[in-house]
Amino acid sequence: MQPPKTLKRHAKLVDQMAEAVGLDLEERMLRGELTFGELDDAVLRCTGCAQPCACEAFLAGTTETIADTPDYCRNAELFRELRGSAS
Repeated sequence: MQPPKTLKRHAKLVDQMAEAVGLDLEERMLRGELTFGELDDAVLRCTGCAQPCACEAFLAGTTETIADTPDYCRNAELFRELRGSAS
């Protein structure tokens, strides 16, 4: 099990990356397009990333919506799927 500090860090990264690609994960959950379990899985995938510092730096420099995540993002597929289901 991951320490709470690690989980919080990666939950923030998942949320920020989703926002960077134009997704509001809370809204998607309310619409039923994303479950709590899927969000938990996304955070756990993120904890397995070897580049969280690069991700934080990338996100800190992002001011507009981006077309896609960096190559190393372990949740790129999830975000693409959610963007494809946009209503």
